[in-house]
Amino acid sequence: MQGYTDIRTGGLVARLPQGWQPYALLARLDRPIGSWLLFLPGLWAFAIAAPGWAEGLRLTLLFGIGAVAMRGAGCVVNDLWDRDIDRRVERTRGRPLASGAVTPWQALAFLAGLCLVGLLVLLQLNRAAILFGLCSLVPILLYPLAKRLTHWPQAMLGLTFSWAGPQGIAAATGQVDAVALLLWAAGFCWILGYDTIYAHQDREDDAMVGIGSTALRWGERTRPFLAACYAVTLAFLALAGWAAGLAWLYLPGLLLPAALLARQVAMLDIHDPAGCLRLFKANREVGLAIALAFLLGRL
Repeated sequence: MQGYTDIRTGGLVARLPQGWQPYALLARLDRPIGSWLLFLPGLWAFAIAAPGWAEGLRLTLLFGIGAVAMRGAGCVVNDLWDRDIDRRVERTRGRPLASGAVTPWQALAFLAGLCLVGLLVLLQLNRAAILFGLCSLVPILLYPLAKRLTHWPQAMLGLTFSWAGPQGIAAATGQVDAVALLLWAAGFCWILGYDTIYAHQDREDDAMVGIGSTALRWGERTRPFLAACYAVTLAFLALAGWAAGLAWLYLPGLLLPAALLARQVAMLDIHDPAGCLRLFKANREVGLAIALAFLLGRL
């Protein structure tokens, strides 16, 4: 793993003014996959419950903007907590706070700006979605503690990143019902699985510095754990479609995400960090395929 990092300083980041680049890296704008994964459970909600195309598109745009802002805010919080640990981990030692490119006070000011964007998006939603969104701040703030106290920080991330599912149902319908809870459960299990893949990039460094993860908890037994997470995900998705009263077409539609998830299980090599990152990123297509399945059920 010598020299391995997933930080990307080229592309869009390289085109920004030099003074902006550390903040773009701090918010992970070089790696938009995190924003996609935060957004996708919300897209499931709109695919399954939006009252019409116009409202569905409006909510999709708002949740997309909110996902970028709040994913960035979560990364700032995480990096403030972890800056001393990040200096000791190969993949993360180049992060702006760990490297000193951004000071903690500068990061806090940037965090305030991102939260303001998130608040402005939130205020465009109905009361139920606003209240549910405000509650999401609790797991966002607690996530960095989970890795210090347990081997299950991926469960806390699952709780946080799946939040857009029930919040999206609340935004579309004004209530948090059985469909919302089933989407939340499906998102939680999906995230628990894919973030375990992601955590295998840091397995050795995490063990050295005393950080817990499901990658360390399951080790060579990760494949059956991953298969179980993804199987339960699909079961909850099927139940969500049934509870929403979708037409039967959503069930064969779920075969595509099922095949994509099975491919991840089959191809997993926990000793290949770059391969783990590729499998992790492949979950964007999984999430889009799930939304497509739900749309098929509304034809």
